[in-house]
Amino acid sequence: MIFEILNIFWIPFAGFISFLIFISAINKSIGVRRAYVNLLLRIFEYGRVSIETASKEHKQNNLKTDDKHSEEFVDNADSKESTNGTTLITRDAVLLPQPQEPAPEKPASSKKEEIVFDFEKCLDYLKSGVESIIEDDVTSRFEAEELKSWNMLTRTNRHHEFISWKITLIWMVGFFIRYVFLMPLRVLVCFVGVLFAVLTNSIVALIPNRFLRLLLADLAFKITFRLIASSLSSLIKFHNKQYRPTRSGFCVANHTSPLDVAILSTDRTFSLIGQRHGGFLGVLQRALARASPHIWFERGEAKDRHLVAERLKQHVSDPNNPPILIFPEGTCINNTSVMQFKKGSFEVGGVIYPVAIKYDPRFGDAFWNSAKYSMMQYLYMMMTSWAIVCDVWYLPPMYRQDGESAIDFANRVKGVIAKQGGLIDLVWDGQLKRMKPKKEWKEIQQVEFANRLKAE
Repeated sequence: MIFEILNIFWIPFAGFISFLIFISAINKSIGVRRAYVNLLLRIFEYGRVSIETASKEHKQNNLKTDDKHSEEFVDNADSKESTNGTTLITRDAVLLPQPQEPAPEKPASSKKEEIVFDFEKCLDYLKSGVESIIEDDVTSRFEAEELKSWNMLTRTNRHHEFISWKITLIWMVGFFIRYVFLMPLRVLVCFVGVLFAVLTNSIVALIPNRFLRLLLADLAFKITFRLIASSLSSLIKFHNKQYRPTRSGFCVANHTSPLDVAILSTDRTFSLIGQRHGGFLGVLQRALARASPHIWFERGEAKDRHLVAERLKQHVSDPNNPPILIFPEGTCINNTSVMQFKKGSFEVGGVIYPVAIKYDPRFGDAFWNSAKYSMMQYLYMMMTSWAIVCDVWYLPPMYRQDGESAIDFANRVKGVIAKQGGLIDLVWDGQLKRMKPKKEWKEIQQVEFANRLKAE
């Protein structure tokens, strides 16, 4: 009986999968994903209204006094729920090293200069320290962004699914769709994408003609990542396509997730750079490197700045090579901010193509917390999310100005990306996720405080 049913349905199912893979490979859409996302937005809005209504009714039932002031205080506290994208407290000023104005020359005096210490001068530092204890600008960027309303995902719920029978039913149907229907289908499409990369790049690498080999490698590269992006129900909107990278150089983007590579590679072929990995990423790296000029380093080589810079210069010197895709932050940030850009790629020279990426967290949190989840755990979370929805902005090419240092150039590019993506521009190093603050930062703060005392 079971085999008869399978014999009836396997042909339509195989046809459906083949059609899905084909339209993903040619980067076309028939509007199903857009309609799917719009339907999810309506469901989220219905859930938000239902949760707020039930919450208000619960408060009214538990309210034993008619103290209006207390009621307003509770309502305001709930409405100002903290997120990792906004701040819990408002800071008047952030104590960072600032260039000091040259102090006016004082007439020479034979008396020894004395510094009168006033405890009031420490209050700014004490205030800044207490604010950092409550909420600092660094560690909150390495945690998942909190949502203002529930998006029907089990790992972000606060028992909202049991508020009413309608919400419970919607949650159960969504759970079934994500885990029983979408997840197996997504795993299958992703497997096809990786298999396609391994086979096509192995074949393309055998072609002796360089022009034809690069042309077919370009096509295989795009199709591979289009299939991988499609396996996550990705809905990507590209803006300002006239600024899309066209020749050899550096494409610089903010970094939220390993999916950033797949998102950008659906529209343009890039040369990738990074450390060699094992597992799933290692399979992709080895497959892509067979036919395309990618740059992979061993762990020891990645620490050699001169070796890295030399290989980058060799790559960008060839106009036939695709632009190098680089994430100068060096680690994943939770899609609310842009942190310090490493200066390495800005010292080499050549054109910089800035790109801003902004994900919509309502459909699935694309941020990879590598300290908490392995790559396979992260992929599992993405496969069971609703979808990956994001906006990508290509920005005008930028060049290093005469007399401009690599650090200043990196900060200028970072500021442009942050402004376009609606992200917070932070000066802190993203590697603070893994290591303690540098000794130099502490010494700069000590010098800054000493200068304040002398200036009084």
